[in-house]
Amino acid sequence: MKNAFLDRFSPYLLLVLTVLFWAGNFNLARAIHTDVPPLGLSFWRWAVAALILLPFAWASMRAALPLARVHWRLVLALAVLGVAGFNSLVYMGLQTTTATNGVLLQSVAPITMILLAGLVLHEESTVMQWLGIVVSLLGVVVIITRADVAVLQHLAFNRGDVWILAATLDWSLYTVLLRKLPEGLKGLPILGFTVGLGALVILPFYLHESLTFQTMPITAVSVASIAYVAVFPSLLSYMFWNHATQRLGVNRTGQFSHLMPVFGILLATLLLGERLQFYHAIGMILVAAGLVLTNMKRI
Repeated sequence: MKNAFLDRFSPYLLLVLTVLFWAGNFNLARAIHTDVPPLGLSFWRWAVAALILLPFAWASMRAALPLARVHWRLVLALAVLGVAGFNSLVYMGLQTTTATNGVLLQSVAPITMILLAGLVLHEESTVMQWLGIVVSLLGVVVIITRADVAVLQHLAFNRGDVWILAATLDWSLYTVLLRKLPEGLKGLPILGFTVGLGALVILPFYLHESLTFQTMPITAVSVASIAYVAVFPSLLSYMFWNHATQRLGVNRTGQFSHLMPVFGILLATLLLGERLQFYHAIGMILVAAGLVLTNMKRI
């Protein structure tokens, strides 16, 4: 079931907005990690998203239910990977690692997506796509290291980084499996099924966290945080990412993950008053050049 409304927009614009929303989610999760437990944030994010989405998606979900039953393994896998797994792993990782490490580890996502797309979908990658990945990955490294190679020597990795790396592999597989969706499940039906099922998968882990670690506080910060992550990096971003993946393929879509540090910098400049440095500009140019190369004609 195609989304006629989203077809009006460039898939590249949708991907840019997706990563912008995710950059906000990434930084927000790190900022509130001492106040809001990871699985509590993950569960309520998707529970609220489901409450908002289901009234709009219910009719299309009912129509697609027979097809969802036939492809129940794929639907369940997408719910576990994309909704329950990815976000929970990221939030758990950000409890003990830095945003810098997190962005650096997530920057390997385009590489794992291309490799998995080749293995699972037999999608061929091009010389330009690999060149684009290398160039934009270099841009990410320039931004993170402030153009100082010595910074890499002082990066310390810990348990949180393992969670982030697992999240990166999780998201890569989710993106690849999206391409296996039959036409009748695309758009609102698969979003509704995965959001609802994903929240249910997280629920027992959230209850265990509440009983053994930390309960979800009801504060202005937690409520505002859940409101943001439920709407922007959840409903809108997943709808945009799913749609763009169907239109552009895994290899092109995955490359946009390298915009994460770029938007992180821009958000810090606009909202926190941080100054834009020369190495920021160099890194952004490299990331942009990589995106252009990735989306050039095959050679």
